[in-house]
Amino acid sequence: MFAINQHLQIMTLTETDFHFPGQTAVYHGKVRDVYTINDSLLVMVASDRISAFDVILPKGIPFKGQVLNQIAAYFLDATADAVPNWKLAVPDPMVTAGVRAEGFRVEMIIRGYLTGSAWRDYAAGVREICGVRLPDGMKENERFSEPIITPTTKADAGHDENISREEIIARGIVSEEDYVVMEQYTRRLFEIGQRMAAEKGLILVDTKYEFGKYDGKVILIDEIHTPDSSRYFYADGYQERFEKGEPQRQLSKEFVRQWLIENGFMGRPGETVPEMTPEVCESISKRYIELYEQVTGCKFVPAPEDNLVQRIETNVIDCLNTLCL
Repeated sequence: MFAINQHLQIMTLTETDFHFPGQTAVYHGKVRDVYTINDSLLVMVASDRISAFDVILPKGIPFKGQVLNQIAAYFLDATADAVPNWKLAVPDPMVTAGVRAEGFRVEMIIRGYLTGSAWRDYAAGVREICGVRLPDGMKENERFSEPIITPTTKADAGHDENISREEIIARGIVSEEDYVVMEQYTRRLFEIGQRMAAEKGLILVDTKYEFGKYDGKVILIDEIHTPDSSRYFYADGYQERFEKGEPQRQLSKEFVRQWLIENGFMGRPGETVPEMTPEVCESISKRYIELYEQVTGCKFVPAPEDNLVQRIETNVIDCLNTLCL
């Protein structure tokens, strides 16, 4: 259920197998394990697993689950008045509990800048992404005149696929009425996220949101504005670096992808994940903690890792006793 990082001597949660009262289903995702309670509540455990190129990497990252869960909770609370979401409680630093919605099979990706996979496609000659036309002559990390939405289908396994707004509606994946709401919520959340980032000296570059239907209404589900779902640049020095064509100082999981690419791995058949040494795991952990402190303005306080599994189980059961009353 857990593994020990020998370099840091810190417990990492890489697998879970809980059996909570009223549990009716469990789904093990790339990073989160989602437990369904009485078919009406979800208990989402943020593990210390890390994925890239839709592949789960072989080592856990210390405190990653806590960082993801607490950043997501921070932004879910901060945006709840603007966009309804699924969160009800945070019973443990690595767990969020909330209502169970019927999730849409689409991830809403919104990009404010040309970077990451979009830049790699653009540099290879692509000028249309998800039905959105891109002008010629753009440079890496250049800001779009206005943010663009580039949805992907949500795959149970393997790679998500780019898809256009028109195709989503034509194939009946999401109704036009619901998709319009998802677009509005996506732009609203991104605007709030960019404003909150700017207050902390950061640029929210791009991110993804997931939505579902609950009680007949579209709501935000899953995580929001975490380093797994978002990319941040430091605002200080952005323009100078951009004009010189230099890499941006950023807080995101992109540095993990770049490390993998430099070591010959992009998730393609036959490729092998490079060795994740204790030093590599420690450096990734530090970057996640740095991002937490930058985006929230709060000092990161590591939760005690002794009896990690028992702690989570006890906290969740106590929470369920309250929520299910």
